[in-house]
Amino acid sequence: MESKKLAYLDGVKGFGCLAVFMTHFVYAFYYGMYHFQPESCHLPGNLDILIGKSPLNLFFNGNTAVRLFLVISGYLLCRGYFITGDRDRLCKSAAKRYLRLLPPILVVNVVIYLCMRLELYYNTPAAAVAGSKEWFAGFNSFVPSFPEMLRESLYGSFLFGANAYNGVLWTIRILFVGAYLDYLLAAFVSRFRLRWFLYAVLTVLLLRTDFLSIFLGYVLCDFMHTDSSLRRRCCQSRPFNWCLMAVGLYFMSYPSAGFGYEGTVWKILPLVLVNYYHIFGVLCFVMAVLNLEPLQRFFSMRGFLYIGRISYSLYLLHFLVTATFGAWFLLTFHEFLGYNLTSLLNLFLTGGITVFLSELSCRYVEPLSKKGELLLERIFGKR
Repeated sequence: MESKKLAYLDGVKGFGCLAVFMTHFVYAFYYGMYHFQPESCHLPGNLDILIGKSPLNLFFNGNTAVRLFLVISGYLLCRGYFITGDRDRLCKSAAKRYLRLLPPILVVNVVIYLCMRLELYYNTPAAAVAGSKEWFAGFNSFVPSFPEMLRESLYGSFLFGANAYNGVLWTIRILFVGAYLDYLLAAFVSRFRLRWFLYAVLTVLLLRTDFLSIFLGYVLCDFMHTDSSLRRRCCQSRPFNWCLMAVGLYFMSYPSAGFGYEGTVWKILPLVLVNYYHIFGVLCFVMAVLNLEPLQRFFSMRGFLYIGRISYSLYLLHFLVTATFGAWFLLTFHEFLGYNLTSLLNLFLTGGITVFLSELSCRYVEPLSKKGELLLERIFGKR
């Protein structure tokens, strides 16, 4: 049996990618929406804080968006194996993992290195204008070293989460090392009935690590492909899944700051457990999407699918564009156009440039991994 591609999950990834882009744009230019500091607000009546403390923060909740990426990645990594039982296919996927991730990381880091050499990063002076020095200032302000950049690109980000040149690379270690945890579990554990006990133990062991999300995505995939009465009841109940969606959105939009929940819809929660609330919300939401056709049709819209297709390159490129062009644009035009109009234009221009560069990367850089895969097939034989 062949595994049918779930296109709508690419659409969900597209939504998550837009949220990551918006997160860094908001943190850079409207920091009050995140940290609730009046001195960092720019909208009339400190509207920044009101938006940040409302469910609208879901659209710039980067912590949730990253967990969404990781859960979906964990779900999709071994889905083909659960459907086909083809261990060779699983091994080939594991063998190609590094080559699939590497080319855009290396190319984007080279571009970042050149931008640093040319002193094109304006984030530190822009942060002083935007009131976001606590977060936006200081990125890429060191003297760049080409060998160090190569080390980060070729293995540092994969094994140690190195991200001095491109701050978003901290997730690559999870997507790489965490993927092999999922592959091993699928290959050697997924056929055993007592595996759920092992999954519970691993969940506890991974609670304080960033690998929890990609692991739980794998567990969700196992559950969704297990023939059990519990799964059938959960998947077939539309009221249950609509409730899952509502619960998921509630926890996914939990503000990331770790404080300031008084007077918000989250004040009823007794503890501040930001990461766990976001992961729980994402799991509920993804399961609802997997079982509700209206949600699947929504995330199958062309715009979501397009951003989902370029999401990996967009994720790697967006902060580079924000900290160079976006910061320069704010510094150049805010006194003439006013802060908020400048920021609105900046959002569209920065977003457009990021999408354009991501499309180029998706067409010409990401396919370079195929050449490495062909080399592997020549070495080990094509099956």
